[in-house]
Amino acid sequence: MATLLRKIGLIRFHQPETGSPKGSRKARKNSITGGGGGNNNNNSSGGGSGGGGGNNNNSGGSQKGKACVALNGGGRDGGPVSLPQAGGRSSEPAKAEAVPAPPPPPPPPHKGLFGKPSSSSSLPPAPANRQHSSQVRARRLMKELQDLNRLSEEVLSVELVDDNLFEWNVKLYQIDRDSALWQDMRETGVDGVLLNLAFPENFPFSPPFMRVLSPRIENGYVLDGGAICMELLTPRGWSSAYTVEAVVRQFAASLIKGQGRICRKASKAKKAFTRKEAEATFKSLVKTHEKYGWVTPPSSEG
Repeated sequence: MATLLRKIGLIRFHQPETGSPKGSRKARKNSITGGGGGNNNNNSSGGGSGGGGGNNNNSGGSQKGKACVALNGGGRDGGPVSLPQAGGRSSEPAKAEAVPAPPPPPPPPHKGLFGKPSSSSSLPPAPANRQHSSQVRARRLMKELQDLNRLSEEVLSVELVDDNLFEWNVKLYQIDRDSALWQDMRETGVDGVLLNLAFPENFPFSPPFMRVLSPRIENGYVLDGGAICMELLTPRGWSSAYTVEAVVRQFAASLIKGQGRICRKASKAKKAFTRKEAEATFKSLVKTHEKYGWVTPPSSEG
């Protein structure tokens, strides 16, 4: 009997260790999956591949405990711990692609005198180019002056204004003797038409500015201030091949074609032509002809 009681007591003594059938099944399940210890009060996670603790008070082996550790940034190295995502991919923070900075806007074009963008050709020439242009102009004008001095005085004469090679006074004597202008010249005692020519820095690539000084002529393509309406005196109609002699002869022909006459009205005859008025008139007529064009006379009319 004693032996039986001891066996029963042994069974009762070992019964709490084995626990209830339900607890024994849990223990067997944890042992199969690699679970950790039983009534462990330490913060240890379960062993094995998916193990969690038995009756852990701190839930060290539960998934909720793992999530808290990950969200609080508690890794073994003290660094951030990333949670596994669906598909087995890690939840590393996506790196933002570097967006290139937009290029700076181009500088505004330089504006000229009239508010229009100026090109490189409108900029003042460099000192070396300016010196070269001055030499070309001087050589050309010296040659032109020599050629005009060879002409007879019955055609024209040339005089430098204040010994300035770049400004001439040319007196035209040769006028068509059958014209009304020639008759006016004989009656008024005028022997010739006095012209003034100013040569720009880029001559012969730009035309000279030519105007009438005396007498005061009406019509004949002579306008206010003594300005002359001739296409070949404009930048568009000019050619560097034109000589001063050819320009003066062309002017003599235009006087006759335009039926030029000497002004005999006392109120106008005493008023001399001025350069300022001539320049303003010439600029105006150039703008007008650039807009409406130039009228070219028939070849039969010379």
